[in-house]
Amino acid sequence: MAFGISRKELTKWKEEVQKGEISFLTHFWLDDRFPNSHCVTKVGCKDIEKLANWGKKFGLNKDWIHHYDNYPHFDLLGEIQLKILKFYGLDDHIKRFNLHNEK
Repeated sequence: MAFGISRKELTKWKEEVQKGEISFLTHFWLDDRFPNSHCVTKVGCKDIEKLANWGKKFGLNKDWIHHYDNYPHFDLLGEIQLKILKFYGLDDHIKRFNLHNEK
């Protein structure tokens, strides 16, 4: 279940993904499979090779790309999520979703 984002934020992410841009969307998220995570960052791009090459720089496997609803993306959780958000200077995501306290 996703929550904590506006329709405008989701629409912007979808538009950027469809344009072939690497785009970030962080939202609150609850999933019993990941009890230590309270949010996820989706990093999407319509261009699968571009997305795969982007992910490779961070040790992400191309096989981990989700292909839901024509919005290919990686789901980032935990330490890798925080590392990548810091790398891109997305401090607003870190602060808004309280990721600096993520265990």
